[in-house]
Amino acid sequence: MVKYLLAFLLLPLTFTIHYAETIYFKSGDGVQVASELYMIHPKTAPFIVLFHQANWSRGEYNEIAPKLNELGYNCMAVDLRSGGRVNDVQNITKQNALKAMKDTQYIHSLPDMKAAVIYAKENFSQGKVILWGSSYSSALALKLAGDMPGLVSAVLAFSPGEYFTSQGKPRNFITSSAVKISQPAFVTSARDEKNNWWGIYVAIPSGKKRYFLPKTAGNHGARALWQKFPDSKEYWRAVEDFLNSI
Repeated sequence: MVKYLLAFLLLPLTFTIHYAETIYFKSGDGVQVASELYMIHPKTAPFIVLFHQANWSRGEYNEIAPKLNELGYNCMAVDLRSGGRVNDVQNITKQNALKAMKDTQYIHSLPDMKAAVIYAKENFSQGKVILWGSSYSSALALKLAGDMPGLVSAVLAFSPGEYFTSQGKPRNFITSSAVKISQPAFVTSARDEKNNWWGIYVAIPSGKKRYFLPKTAGNHGARALWQKFPDSKEYWRAVEDFLNSI
């Protein structure tokens, strides 16, 4: 019995243990924001703030965040008030916003995102803070990168666009901030979504910008990285190449 136990203990480890903790902080208008913290590296490691797509929650990153941990990054997946449920994870910030009788359209998530960046910088990061958005939040992540250059080191946008005209914002709401992005920037989407963001991408003056379009149809938002999609490896390769470049 001892012989077999020793043999088992000498086997190489083929799995990684991931640690996630649900944490809370206040948005600019007092709404309590819920986030999932994936922090396994020292504070000097680069820190990625992850924002989900419409009608979803921090659960969009159940699979993605541990992979980013393995690549050397600490992460925080944030529930934004414009959201819902995905992967059996309910959006707590949305519930808190409704209880506080706050609006929950896309644009109303911007204070949550700003608060998340500041909270991450003050509490978890002594190095680079990278923004990562999905669908509507990727557009707002680009806006924050342009408007908050002192806090944002780089930005990744999965399926951005000028999504806010129906919410009273001008047609160039995102582009007007994108023209101020000097940090490294990465944009990707499903193949047929390029026209939604190409004008924004062209406006970015950064010499360290790049984009990726799959040869396949691809997927909308950061879910393109989910393992269940056959072309997810191509997306991951592009993301890793970009992250390695910065």
